[in-house]
Amino acid sequence: MTNLKPRSSRLRRMLGLGRKDETRFDDQTEESPETEVSSTSSATLASHNDEDHDLFLEDPYADVRERIEALSARDRARYASHEEDAQQHEQQHSRKKKPINHIELPLFAAYTTYLGYAVLIICGHVRDLLAKIFGHGRYLRQETPYTSDNLNYYAPLLKSWENFYTRRLYHRIQDCFNRPIASSPGANIQVLERVSDDGNKTMKLLGTLDDLEDDHQRNQYANGSAFVEVSEGRVARSCLNLGSYNYLGFADDWKITCKKDVLGSLQDFPVSNSSSRNEFGTTKLHRDVEEIVARFLGKEDALVLNMGFNTNSTTIPALMGRGDLLISDELNHTSIVNGARASGAAIRIFRHNDTQHLEEILREAIVMGRPRTRRTWNKIMVVVEGIYSMEGEYCDLSNVVQVCKKYGAYIYLDEAHSIGAMGLTGRGCSEYCGVDSSDIDVMMGTFTKSFGGMGGYIAGSKDTISFLRRQCAGSTYHNSLSPVVCQQILSSFKVIMGEDGSNIGKKKIQALRDNSNYFRMKLKDMGLHVLGHYDSPIMPVMLYNPTKIAAFSRECFKRGLSVVVVGFPAVPILQSRARFCISAGHTRDQLDKALAEIDEVADVLKLRYEISTFG
Repeated sequence: MTNLKPRSSRLRRMLGLGRKDETRFDDQTEESPETEVSSTSSATLASHNDEDHDLFLEDPYADVRERIEALSARDRARYASHEEDAQQHEQQHSRKKKPINHIELPLFAAYTTYLGYAVLIICGHVRDLLAKIFGHGRYLRQETPYTSDNLNYYAPLLKSWENFYTRRLYHRIQDCFNRPIASSPGANIQVLERVSDDGNKTMKLLGTLDDLEDDHQRNQYANGSAFVEVSEGRVARSCLNLGSYNYLGFADDWKITCKKDVLGSLQDFPVSNSSSRNEFGTTKLHRDVEEIVARFLGKEDALVLNMGFNTNSTTIPALMGRGDLLISDELNHTSIVNGARASGAAIRIFRHNDTQHLEEILREAIVMGRPRTRRTWNKIMVVVEGIYSMEGEYCDLSNVVQVCKKYGAYIYLDEAHSIGAMGLTGRGCSEYCGVDSSDIDVMMGTFTKSFGGMGGYIAGSKDTISFLRRQCAGSTYHNSLSPVVCQQILSSFKVIMGEDGSNIGKKKIQALRDNSNYFRMKLKDMGLHVLGHYDSPIMPVMLYNPTKIAAFSRECFKRGLSVVVVGFPAVPILQSRARFCISAGHTRDQLDKALAEIDEVADVLKLRYEISTFG
């Protein structure tokens, strides 16, 4: 029955019978110019006008175009462009009051979450105690007297909270994480089946159907709607991919867009240079990538490194040191946190996207100077992200730039998730928020999301990049980026910029935006607590209760949906969530099918916190 929903919806769209609730929007703002061009009504379709009929067929979201554009314009006015009416709306909210996009945590969800963790922790300690008393347990092996788990011969190596959490909480739901796939990370993926015979302590691949115990189990797998066999007859599940960072869909059409040039690069370059950039690791392709990155962002120069995480964790220590002050958004990525701690600079944290709090910290830092000595700081740098990966929100960049220029602080912008995915031409948060890239001192990004590659970049002035080439550990000591990956990055840039002679890149950017906004709109219509802003491809849906982390993942997996679930300590203990990442490679039919399945799961798990305290 669940498959009828998307088919029925699709049939109604083909007949021009758009549902009433799809064209209604209570909190409308000014319509964007795109609305008048791309939206068509059922009456227009019924007129049998050939031109309008073609337009309808070309735009998969024609029946809801007006509404998603209005929602996008509303969020952009509030959080990016800060139009006058939005500014007045924000001024009514003091810092102590709830922000505009705040989601109220239901008390019932909070109490049951604490209760769930309390039960898990108590049961875990009881089981540890019983294992110690009776000398038998899942984590005690005594095949030989010299096994390190045998406490008669060895003292416990680890007794910390992290070890307890891993054993007694994480391992219970370990099957929901780190699932191996046997395909490219496109819109559809093949996920290998795993089983465990020790209570999820260890996971192993199922292998073939012959590895199952009886014919009943084999028939269950073989007759499943998502069952598929991959190489050597291994059992896998065909799933719609709602969790990877394939934002522009290069994993889906790679053979068309990038294959020829990437494979051709193997004729002239090795797979790896086996050396750092400052020794023998720089090729013509590395220089070409740096040139196109600098040109794409409007900066003087760029530096390419072999890993996105290392780009932050090695660049920030090179730029900052003792006597410097680094001011970081409280929700910045772990790579930024690691880089800040390794730098030796003093660190201050400002509340997420709260530029008023940022200004207070800057003012105090300038007036008071360093602790104890009161000497002035050598330099101050503010670090923010374009899109926050666990929140789905984009940075209030225009106000951040305004505050930093007012107090003479440098700006470091991490665009790992926003480059290629935001802005009319994919140039990221600065383009989307109307901020000139010349106002941003250091621009960082990765090639692992929108570009279908790996590695990261730093873009800035020639002096800055020249300094980093010599001082950044990622450039001086780490292996350089693979030349083949460099070619992949070059090919994807050319597609995005239209330098391949096609408009594929433009269509990809538009498709990502439309798919994301449509999916977010429908999730909100279900009554789910959805974080983030429209025009962001990341949609976190709040689960709250720890038991729902595993339940949501397993229920979706049974229905052929591959999703990412996140719990403590990756997020605060009360804010467990599922995180959807939408791609330009998805079609509306695929998203409709996924939404129908998620609608069922929301009923089973009681997730409609927007309309009910109890979900």
